[in-house]
Amino acid sequence: MRFSYALSILTLTFACEPTKDASETIDNPYVVALNEPVDFANATADDLQEYGEYTINQSAKAVADIKAVSTPTFENIFGTFDDISNNMSTASSKSFLMYWTSPDSVIRATGLAGYKRIDSLSTGIYSDKALYDKMVSYTETEEYASLSEKKKLLVDDLIDGFELSGVSLGEEDLVAYKKLNKEINDLTAEYATNMNTANELLILNEVGAEGLPENFKKTYASGEGRYEVPVINATSGPVMKNSSREMTRKNYYMKFYNRASDKNLAILDALVQKRYELAQLMGYDTYADYNLVPKMAKNPDNVWDFVNGLVEASTDKAIKDLEELDQARMNSTGRTDSLLDPWDISYYKNEILKTEYNVDPEEIRNYLPMDDCLEGMFAVYQNLLNLEFKKVENGSVWHEEVDMYEVYEEGRLKGRFYLDLFPRPNKETWFYCVPLVSGKAKEGGYEVPEAMLLGNFTRPTETLPSLLSHGELSTLFHEFGHIMDKMAYEGEFSLQSGSKSDFTEAMSQIFENWIWDYETLSSFARHYETGEVLPEETFNNMLNAKNVSSGYSSIRSLRNCIYDLNLYNLYDPENKISTDDLWKKIDEEMGVMNGHVEGTHYQASWIHINTHPVYYYGYLWSDVYAQDMFSVFEKNGLQDQATGVKYRKLILANGSQRDVVEAVEEFLGRPSNNEAYMKSLGL
Repeated sequence: MRFSYALSILTLTFACEPTKDASETIDNPYVVALNEPVDFANATADDLQEYGEYTINQSAKAVADIKAVSTPTFENIFGTFDDISNNMSTASSKSFLMYWTSPDSVIRATGLAGYKRIDSLSTGIYSDKALYDKMVSYTETEEYASLSEKKKLLVDDLIDGFELSGVSLGEEDLVAYKKLNKEINDLTAEYATNMNTANELLILNEVGAEGLPENFKKTYASGEGRYEVPVINATSGPVMKNSSREMTRKNYYMKFYNRASDKNLAILDALVQKRYELAQLMGYDTYADYNLVPKMAKNPDNVWDFVNGLVEASTDKAIKDLEELDQARMNSTGRTDSLLDPWDISYYKNEILKTEYNVDPEEIRNYLPMDDCLEGMFAVYQNLLNLEFKKVENGSVWHEEVDMYEVYEEGRLKGRFYLDLFPRPNKETWFYCVPLVSGKAKEGGYEVPEAMLLGNFTRPTETLPSLLSHGELSTLFHEFGHIMDKMAYEGEFSLQSGSKSDFTEAMSQIFENWIWDYETLSSFARHYETGEVLPEETFNNMLNAKNVSSGYSSIRSLRNCIYDLNLYNLYDPENKISTDDLWKKIDEEMGVMNGHVEGTHYQASWIHINTHPVYYYGYLWSDVYAQDMFSVFEKNGLQDQATGVKYRKLILANGSQRDVVEAVEEFLGRPSNNEAYMKSLGL
C-alpha cells in the first residue's frame, strides 16, 4: 500500500506544549533553537524521556494559565493553545519517530512510552470542560464576530474537536471515554509492534527460485543454490510477479498474509469492539458515524454511495480482467481443471505484460536506480514548485543510511526533510511521510516544517544499487508529494497545517502522473550499467499496458474499502462475524472472485485497519480530486512552473485555512468532477 504519513497517526493526535521557548529552561538535544535540527545521532533514551516529561509538565501548566484567563481574547486563548499544541505535537511526533525507526531498542521503547504519555495528556486536555467553556465563551464576544475567515475557522474547528473528544460527557462517561481511548492506543501500538517484528523467511533452493530475477537472487543468496528471502514489502513484488514456481508463490503468499496473525487477530477483534463502544458512548450508532464527522464525506451513507458506484463501474472490467488472467494461466500451464488463485494474479499479469505488450517490469527496473530516481524526482519538484533542495552533508541522523535535506524558496529556508528509504530489523515496514514539525509563526520568526519519508525499498548491495520497479517509483513520487505538502505550508497557526484526511492523499496522488510522461521519465531513467536512456518504444509499450487489469485493481481496492466499512459501520456486537469470514462474505456479495485463502489473515498486518479506521475509501475519494487537478497541468504543460506554483500556493499551502472545495475550485476555475478520474481507471 502506498501510505503517506501526511495522514499518519501522528496527525490525528491532539496535543499541546510549552507557551515559551523551552530551550530557555532545559538543556536537551531534542529542544532546539528556532529552525535548528535535532542532534539525533547523539540523543539518548534518557534525553528522549526527559524531553517528553518536560514538555508534558510545561503543557499542563500552560493549559492551567489559559483556564485562569479572566477576559478571553483570540490571542490569550486560541493563540496560546496553538503554541501549546505545536510543541506538544512535535514532542509526540519525534517520540513516535524514534519508536518506528531507531536501531536502539531502548530508544524505541522510550519513544513509544513517551508517545503514549503525551497522548494520554492530550485526551485529558481535549475533554477538559473548563478549558472548553473558556473557548466557547470567547465565541460570544465582539472580537469573535469580527475575526478573519482563517481565525474563525480555527476557533470553530478547535471547538468541534473538543466536542468529538468527550468534553460534553458526564463524569462517569468521561472516565470510560478516557479508559477506552487509552486501551485503543495501547492495542494499536501492540499491533504495529507485532507486525514490524514478524521476521518471516522463505527458504528456496535453485528449483524454488526459478524465474526470480538474477539481481534479486544475488541479493538474497545465502550459499550455493540457497536463498533466504525475507517476507517483507520490499520482496513481495519480485517474488509474486516473477516466480515461475506456483508453490514458491503460494508459500510466500501464505507467509506474507500470516504475519503476526497469532497475536493481531485477537487485537483487531478488541479494537473493533472498543471503537464501537467509544462511538456509542459519544452518542453515535457506529464508529464510522463518529469518525466521519470531521471529514469531507461527513457520514457513512455518502461513503457507501461513493464506493458502491465505483463497484458498479468497475465490476464488468474486473471480471474480464480475471478471465484474461485465467486464460494466460491456462496457456502457460495447459491446466483447465483448476481456478485462478490469488497467488497467480500478479504473476500472470506480468506474463501478459511481457508477452502481449513487450513490457518486462524487471528490465525496466534496471533503468531506475534509486540515486538517479531521487535526482530526477527532485528536479521535477524543484522546477514545478519553484523550490530548491540542498543536501546537508554529515547531518546528525538516527541511522547512517538516513539523509537530511533543507528546502529553500528564493534563498529563504522553507523546510527540512529526512529520507530513510531502506528496510532494517525492527523498523516500521511500510511507506509513509511522517510529519515532525509543523509550520508556524513565532515571535522570533517563522518555524519551518520538518518531515521524514519512511520507505522500505529494495536495499542496495556491494555490487548492485537499489533498483526500483516503475510501481515503486510511483510510491516514491507519491510519498515525496506528501513531503512537499508539509514543506509548502506557510500559515500562521500549526493547528491549520493539515487538510481533511480524505483529501490529503490527493495532494500526493497527483504527482504520480509525472512518471507517465516520457519527457520527465527519460530525464533520469538510465540503465544502471550502460547509462542508456529508457527507450521511447519501451515507454510507449508501458503506456499501452497501463490499464491491464485496472478493473481488477479497482475492485481489489474497493474490497478493502468495504471490509473497512463493514468493521466500523456494520459491526453488530450481538451477531459478531469473524474477521476471516468477513472476507468470504464480501467476496460472495461482490461476485468477482473468491479472494480469501483459508489459513491466511490479511487483516493481521494491514496498518490502515489498525491505526486508520474508516480511511481506506479516502484513497479513492482523494484520487477523484487528484486527477481533476492534474487536468490543469495537462492543459498548461507538465513543466509549467506558473501552474505548479499556483498549485503549491492554493492547494499544498492551504492546510485547513479555508474550505478545501473552494480552494480546488479556484485552482480548477470550475467545480470539480470525476471525469478525469474515471478515465484514469481505464473503465
